[in-house]
Amino acid sequence: MRYLYIMTRDVEFPPNHRPGTAGDLRDPRRPATAHGHLIRAGQQVAPHAHPRAQLALTLTGVMRLEAGHDTWIVPPSHAVWVPGGQSHSIRSETDIVTCNVFVDPSCATRARPETRPTVLRLSALSREMAVRLSEAGAMGQTPARGGATAPWRRLGLSLIDEIARLETSALGLPGGRDPRLVQVTAHLNRTPGEVRGLPELAAGAGTSERTLARLFRAETGLSFRQWRNRQRMLVALERLERGESSSAVAEVLGYGSASAFIAAFRRTLGAAPRQFTGATGGRGAASAPGPLRPLTPRGRGRPGPRAGGHGQRSLG
Repeated sequence: MRYLYIMTRDVEFPPNHRPGTAGDLRDPRRPATAHGHLIRAGQQVAPHAHPRAQLALTLTGVMRLEAGHDTWIVPPSHAVWVPGGQSHSIRSETDIVTCNVFVDPSCATRARPETRPTVLRLSALSREMAVRLSEAGAMGQTPARGGATAPWRRLGLSLIDEIARLETSALGLPGGRDPRLVQVTAHLNRTPGEVRGLPELAAGAGTSERTLARLFRAETGLSFRQWRNRQRMLVALERLERGESSSAVAEVLGYGSASAFIAAFRRTLGAAPRQFTGATGGRGAASAPGPLRPLTPRGRGRPGPRAGGHGQRSLG
C-alpha cells in the first residue's frame, strides 16, 4: 500500500509538557485520540506525565523512551504502553516520525493492566487504526475538545480492544536504584563494548561479585549476563537504524564476527536484525512528519494542511 504523509503543526515543539495538551484531555466520550510528531535526531522530549495513558509508536526510525532508570527501545514493529501519570521522556539518534495514541483514564485498564511502561508487538490492525485516528485529527475530521461523534468513538474503542490483545516484548532495559548497580549500568550504557566481566566491574564499583550479581537479579529481574546481552542488542538496534552494517555493530559490541552477533541478536530478541529495522529502510531517515494516509487507487490523495497549519500542538 502506498501512503501520503500529512503534515501537522507538531513538526517543531517545545521540549516541555504543557497542561491542556492531548494527554491531559479528560473526556470518556473520546476514549482514544491520536496525533503524530517529527522528532529530529538528537532532539529530546523532556520528562513529563499526563493523565491519559499513551501508546507510543514510530512510523519511521527507532525511538528511545526513558522512565526513571529504565529504558525502552521501540522500532516501528513495536510500541510502548505508558500508563497515565507515568513520567517519561523520548529521544532518538535519528529522525523519527511518531504516532501517539492517548487513552482516557476511564478506558485505560480496559486497554492494558500494566502499571509501568511495557513494550508491545504491534499487529497490522492496531498500527493502521492508530494511523487512521491520527490522520483524522490532523485533517480536522475529529470533533473539537469536549465533543464526540459516533464513528470516532467506535474507532477509539475498537483500537483500545486491539491494544488489549497485543503481546508484550522484551525490548525494555530495566535499571536499578542501588548506587553501585547504577554506577555499573551507567558505565555499560556509555561503553557497550566493555570487555570486562562481573568481577572487574564489581571491584570498580566498590563491591563484591556476589553482591553485584544479587543486585542485578533483585533490582532488574535479570542476571548480569541477561541484562548485558539485552543492553547490547538494544544498542545494536539503534546503530543498525543509523545505517551501520552488522559487521560494524558486531565490532563495536565486541563480537568476533557478524554471524556471531546475528546469532546472539536472534537468541536474545527472537528474530533477525532485519526483522526489527527493515520497516524503516535503515538510517532512520524520516522523509516527512505526521500521520500517514493511504493514497486513492489512482495515486492521488487529498492534500493535507501545510506545516504550521491547524492541528493539536501536544507532546508524546
